[in-house]
Amino acid sequence: MAAAPEGLDVKKQGYYGIGIYKTKTEANVGTLWRSAHIFGAAFIFTVGKRYKYQASDTTKAPCHVPLLHFATIDDLRTHLPCGCKLVGVEIAKDAILLEGYCHPARACYVLGAEDGGLPGGVLSECHDIVQLSGDCCMNVAVAGSILIYHRQVWAANE
Repeated sequence: MAAAPEGLDVKKQGYYGIGIYKTKTEANVGTLWRSAHIFGAAFIFTVGKRYKYQASDTTKAPCHVPLLHFATIDDLRTHLPCGCKLVGVEIAKDAILLEGYCHPARACYVLGAEDGGLPGGVLSECHDIVQLSGDCCMNVAVAGSILIYHRQVWAANE
C-alpha cells in the first residue's frame, strides 16, 4: 500500500465512506450509520438493498451523514469520488491485517453481510482487502465500527 502523497494531511484533507454489500438486516445499517456519524464518515452506503430508518440509529445520523444506495458493485465503482480507493473488508487469503494497514486518504470501505461476505467478483473490484483479527466473521456493524475506529486512531498517530 502506497503512502499518502507528500504534503497530504489525511486528518485535514481525507475522507471516507463505509457501507454494506447486500445487507442482511436493517438494524446493521442503522448501527453502522450511528458509528459512521460518531467517527466522522463523509457518507455511508448500501449495495444491492435499500434501507429504511429503524431504531438502532439513536443519533439521528441521517441529519449528518448521507446514505447512498447502489444497485450493484459496478454502480458503486462508477460513482466512486475521484481518487477514492475501494477497500474490501473480508476474511481472505491475501487480505492485509487491519493492525498493519495504512488507510488511504480517500477510502470507500465495503463490508459483506454476515451470511455471505463479499463474493470474489466484489473482492476483485477492490483496490485493497483488509481483514480484522480472527478467523471467523463477526457482526457487520461491529466489524465496520472497529474498522473506522482504527482509521481514526491511525490518522491521529500519523
